[in-house]
Amino acid sequence: MPVRLKGRRRAAASAAQRVVVWARADPGVHAVIQVGSYARGTETMASDLDLVVIVDDPLVAAESADARGLFPRARVIARRRWGPVHEVRLRTSSGLLVELDFTPESWLELPLDAGTARVLGDGHLVLYDGGVASPMLRVVERHPRARPHGQSH
Repeated sequence: MPVRLKGRRRAAASAAQRVVVWARADPGVHAVIQVGSYARGTETMASDLDLVVIVDDPLVAAESADARGLFPRARVIARRRWGPVHEVRLRTSSGLLVELDFTPESWLELPLDAGTARVLGDGHLVLYDGGVASPMLRVVERHPRARPHGQSH
């Protein structure tokens, strides 16, 4: 494995740990779930760190994400909305891209909608769970392609 990729993995692990420490201290944060290539173990130098953050108020969390001091000297490079998900994309001082996807608990409601089922079914790691994620994610782990809302059984 190239030295640069090892360094990038360390930066991603450190970034994820920062978010977990913050999540444990904030009563409005209920879970942090890593998804994407880092969760699957298929990351490359071009990969971003994707973290789904289950919160009480996604809009407030997203608007203040850069002010929380989670990533000093990071630059917000994009803000988007995907249904209930409020995305904040940051470039850290090390060059790592971090995507924070703030969403309410309803994102995990069963049956999962198609987008949630795809994201979780492609691989996920629960980094922090205050109690809301585990019951839903056990279903996804048993049935990785959990039926989306609106599809018949």
